Amino acid sequence: MAAHPDPAPSGSRAGRNLPAALGVGFGLGLSLIAILLFVPKVFIGVAAAGVGVATWEVAKRLREADVLVPRVPLILGGQAVFWLGWPYGASGVTGAFAATTLICMVWRLFDHGLHTAPRNFLRDTAIAVFTLAWIPLLASFATLLLLEPDGNLRVLTFMILVVCSDVGGYVAGVLFGKHPMVPSISPKKSWEGFCGSLVFSVIGGLLTVTLLLEANSMIGVVLGVGLVLVATCGDLIESQIKRELGIKDMGTLLPGHGGIMDRLDSMLPSAFVSWLVLSTLI
Repeated sequence: MAAHPDPAPSGSRAGRNLPAALGVGFGLGLSLIAILLFVPKVFIGVAAAGVGVATWEVAKRLREADVLVPRVPLILGGQAVFWLGWPYGASGVTGAFAATTLICMVWRLFDHGLHTAPRNFLRDTAIAVFTLAWIPLLASFATLLLLEPDGNLRVLTFMILVVCSDVGGYVAGVLFGKHPMVPSISPKKSWEGFCGSLVFSVIGGLLTVTLLLEANSMIGVVLGVGLVLVATCGDLIESQIKRELGIKDMGTLLPGHGGIMDRLDSMLPSAFVSWLVLSTLI
């Protein structure tokens, strides 16, 4: 696969078109807050659309690199994984994931007909299952979180904390970033930025868990620290995947951000950890 290209020139030290990024970020944020507060079930449909687009973006990029993941069962099965958490909870998610995994294996086995052996079958099916777990499976925990008591406020809490982590890391990284965190994967990510994410996210956790969920403030600390760790790892995982594919962004749908997947990279693992922490401790 191609080497990772140099980032496109930008007027921002962080490599973003800052006005576009802020405009898109605020617009999406306000829309999701309104949905969660007034019509929370609509969030499932909005999130499902995001999961579908993100899966399509990743599948498209993979196929451009000659990784022939089965797109149709991956996208449709991913929707089943996400949606079946609503009526059937974790058992629906698990069943849909297992069924889609099997369908992807069979689809890739015979996608060139009965008389032609598939090429790179093991690699392609393994990456397809990875993609299924990476996007729809992790995203399904947002649905499970929404179905908990005060679920809309729980989802809002986890989204606020991810934003806090992102903003804290961005501000501290731009102002103070001097020590690269993992330069071989993401040269712009610094330890100073990580500390900024930690401070912002812990403060955000204290406030949201106390004021929105009316729970013990220490749960907010645990959640804040946990989300910074997994959000940072989620960002690094996508950075490494893009590096191996030789691309800068997964898509171009969101000005200043890239594609939908470029916005979900930190939110996907955060949805799982939020569900785990809040379901266990509250």
